Amino acid sequence: MIGIVDYNISCKIGDKVIRVLFVCLGNICRSPMAEAIFRSMVSKENLADKIEVDSGGLGEWHIGKAPHKGTREVLDGKNISYKGMVARKVNENDFEDFDYIIAMDDQNMKGLKDLENATNHKVTIGKLMDYVENPKEKNVPDPYFTGDFDYTYELVLEGCTQLLNHIKMEHSL
Repeated sequence: MIGIVDYNISCKIGDKVIRVLFVCLGNICRSPMAEAIFRSMVSKENLADKIEVDSGGLGEWHIGKAPHKGTREVLDGKNISYKGMVARKVNENDFEDFDYIIAMDDQNMKGLKDLENATNHKVTIGKLMDYVENPKEKNVPDPYFTGDFDYTYELVLEGCTQLLNHIKMEHSL
């Protein structure tokens, strides 16, 4: 039956969901904080059907654990949900599954580059603070070691705000 066109097939070009993965070392402090903040922003802007958010860690120490108590306390104080979030390890499939992989610091960037295989991925890999003009820090300090979850929140909030603005401009959302 050559020449018959099925008009019931919907065209997905332009309807692609943008997928963002935040990455830190253990996936219990910075990256789940970024995931929760970014997800909240996406929801408030009614973009949840266009942007999906996740987070992962480079290490295996905390797999299956909830975000760190300090992260939970800061998010609770801002009324930002982290419900259902558990730590997971970044894997090679993430480079195919996500459009943006956003690292918290230079060490995370190196770890991602080491994990990424030689294939030509279409993923954008960058640091969160690279999206901020004149950032206070080039890297988001790890509050697991600094203990300053409030400062981390401040940096992550600014980075997520600018990243969302970038994605909205880049994809005409």
